[in-house]
Amino acid sequence: MQDDDVIATLQASVMRRLFAYGAVFALGALLILLAFVQPPAQGWQLFLIALGAGTLVVAERLRRATLLGIVLTETEVRDTAGQVLTTLDNIRSVDRGAFAFKPSNGFVLRLHERAPRVWAPGLWWRFATRIGVGGVTPAGPAKYMAEQIALRITERRMGG
Repeated sequence: MQDDDVIATLQASVMRRLFAYGAVFALGALLILLAFVQPPAQGWQLFLIALGAGTLVVAERLRRATLLGIVLTETEVRDTAGQVLTTLDNIRSVDRGAFAFKPSNGFVLRLHERAPRVWAPGLWWRFATRIGVGGVTPAGPAKYMAEQIALRITERRMGG
């Protein structure tokens, strides 16, 4: 296999994307609507407007992030736009258990080295030495990708 050969791809399903975007967008719109229909004290009204606007920004970021997918190759995990989440050499372990702190239908990669914080709502996040993959992704392809990463980590440790 070449380094650029794709082993697994993880894409957000259309219905999950629409539901997640709609829920977050509706929350933002309702917060702003509440600020004007039932105006509380002025400080709280500004708070509701700011919170609603922030939620609408998150909804738009979610919409844009979930247009992309995640790709596993022999050397790295990256999104379909080319941003590298991490290299396989930097992955210490894969955590996909029921009690793991992970995104819905996803898994967590524990890294050897710290990496900058990044958040692609609904798709993945990176914080210090952890990367969470999942959210609006289907469980089957996420499980397959996690198993393929775990397999490659084990092969590398055994010298294969």
